This record gives sequence, C-alpha cells and structure tokens, in this order.
Amino acid sequence: MVSIITPSYNSEQFIATTIQSVIDQTHKDWELILVDDASMDDTYSIISGFLKTDNRIKLLKQEKNLGTGAARNLAIKVAQGNYIAFLDADDIWKPTKLETQLKYMKNNNAAICFSSYELINEQGEPLHKLIIALPKLSYKKQLKCNYIGNLTGIYNVDILGKAYMPEIRKRQDWVMWLNLLKKGGVAFGIKESLAYYRVRKDSVSANKRNLITYNFAVYRKALGFSFTKSTKYLALFLYEYFFVKSKQTKSIN
Repeated sequence: MVSIITPSYNSEQFIATTIQSVIDQTHKDWELILVDDASMDDTYSIISGFLKTDNRIKLLKQEKNLGTGAARNLAIKVAQGNYIAFLDADDIWKPTKLETQLKYMKNNNAAICFSSYELINEQGEPLHKLIIALPKLSYKKQLKCNYIGNLTGIYNVDILGKAYMPEIRKRQDWVMWLNLLKKGGVAFGIKESLAYYRVRKDSVSANKRNLITYNFAVYRKALGFSFTKSTKYLALFLYEYFFVKSKQTKSIN
C-alpha cells in the first residue's frame, strides 16, 4: 500500500482536481492522508465531501497554521503504507503514476524513486515545459541542488523507515530526500513524465531573494553546516541551479 501525503492550506481552487487525480490511479491500493493547515476558505468542506465517497481518503485538521512541514509530519506519523509518496494540494498525478513507479522499484530493487514532470500555470494550462529526471541521483549531487520533484518522489518505508520533515519553513522536502539518500544510497529517476506541477506566483523559485535565503537556511540550520561551509554550498547551489539543473528543462509542444 502507498500512503500519499497531501498538506492543504486555502486550496479550494485546486484541491478537488488533486484528489481526483489520486482516485483515478490505476494502482488502487493506497491511502490519501490530507492535512488541512487551518484553511480559511472552503478547502476543508471540499475535502470532507470526498470522505463520503471513498474510505481510502482521510482528513486531519490543524487548529493553527503551522506550515507545510508540520502538516506533512502529522500525516507521515499516521501513515500505514509500505511506501510513502507526496502530492501537494495544487499538483496533479497522471493515472499510471503509482503503477509505473512501483513496478520500476520492484524490478530494480530501488528504495527511492522519482520521475520527470510537466509544468502548468495556475489555471491548469500547459506551460510546454518538461523537467527531466536524472537516471540516478546520489547524496553528493542532491546536496548541490534539489533534483527530486517532491510530487513525483516515493520511498520504501519497509527498507528505509519513515523520514520526517525538518522544522524549517521552506525546502523541507529537499532535506528529507537528503536524509533518505544517506540511508538508501541512490535514487532512481524515471524519464517518463508522470505528474503536473502547478507554477504559482508565490513559489520560492519565483523569488530569487527568497530562493537564496531559504537555501542558505537548509545548509546552515537544517544540515548544521558552519557559516563558511554553508556559504560555499550556497555558491555551489547557485551554479548548479542556473547552469546545470536548467539543462534538465525541455520545451515540449
């Protein structure tokens, strides 16, 4: 069984589409654990409607807004699956996403797997860009830049145990995958596009100042590097992000 972790906050515009993409999976053995992070719109009521039609969908609610990391950790704590996968409240999976990855992981004895994915705008329209997954990803490579699109990442709990998010406001998923790579050795990427990532105006990558601030915090606070070492890796990150990882983006029709 796959436990799917979905934090939600004021996601009324997108959450129904996200949930439906899970329901439409060809692999049927899953549980979807949604954590509403004190939304102030109709997110909670929209999710509640799905609870009546599918008992694989579960809803937890936080009374105070504690952030994405805390919401994910709450869901991970109660997850019962052999695998854990992540899907944010505004992203979408293709129907064969889980089936394709689980088959690959079993055939290749892979504990961590991710895939390529496509970009869409806030209205769900294609941006004609494909983010291509690396065939293999090591801890050393991941330390320079986050190459795992969290909406495509999945790991084997039976092999690696549960991994939780650090107590930082942004980029928690990057640190989590780093910690898993320390245990799993390597992550395997599937070239096929299996998901759609919704590009939002308020995303970290859309604001370069925030990108630098949050990534420095990963090295300094989450990983505990010294100021000098953090500065060094931030420089490596900037080079990797703008001159290496950018080559993983391909224009498509």
